Amino acid sequence: MKVTPDIIRGEFIGTEAKVSKSTHPGYVGLSGKVIDETRNTFTILHEGKRKKIIKDSAIFHFKFSDGTVVEIDGRLLLGRPEDRLKKSVKRLW
Repeated sequence: MKVTPDIIRGEFIGTEAKVSKSTHPGYVGLSGKVIDETRNTFTILHEGKRKKIIKDSAIFHFKFSDGTVVEIDGRLLLGRPEDRLKKSVKRLW
């Protein structure tokens, strides 16, 4: 997978996610498959339990199906998934 700024416009349900940093200490280290996404949260299946993580307060590592791991700030992912498709993205690097 080619990593470009357009990656934040993609679908995250079904990908493996890990919370690498967070302002909430209970979120750090949570990992599992993303099973749901709302405007402000991801729901991750962590050790058989559903955990809701607020996007605004975390930095995520996503592992895609081809093995690519990408670190994304949750603030870039705010908004409904269908609205992110319409969002224009500035070059991040």
